[in-house]
Amino acid sequence: MDATFKIWATNRKNIASFMEQFSLAQLNHIPSGFSNNLVWNLGHIVVVQQRLLYSVAGLPMAISATLLDQYKTGSKPMSNTTQEEVDQLKLLLMSVVESTFADYNSGKFATYKEFTTATGFLITSIEDAIAFNNYHEGLHLGLMMNIRKFI
Repeated sequence: MDATFKIWATNRKNIASFMEQFSLAQLNHIPSGFSNNLVWNLGHIVVVQQRLLYSVAGLPMAISATLLDQYKTGSKPMSNTTQEEVDQLKLLLMSVVESTFADYNSGKFATYKEFTTATGFLITSIEDAIAFNNYHEGLHLGLMMNIRKFI
């Protein structure tokens, strides 16, 4: 699992660096042909990780109900995100990596409810969920890199 966590931490650092390149207006811009923007993808990455690992394991999430609602699967930006909200998402992006690693190592994910993702991947354990999360975040980083071309 060390390599899997290293991949995740590296990807999160890459996402954080990527986000620093853009103004608030650029982060909020939804290019023609897209249904979301850079900041929505950032929030979605944070929310899905919390739901996928913590909620399914029956553990409390490190995000508010408001963030969950704004960035859950199937949502889309309803208004511009403020700089304060962007800063909160950036903080969560990195802080949950350490806390998740600590929670994993301390055995907090002892119970995990099996389920199949919308893409058809069967997740039977926290290890599966962490690996799938890396895949999911990689997809969204790719989407973000595509959006960048149009802002």
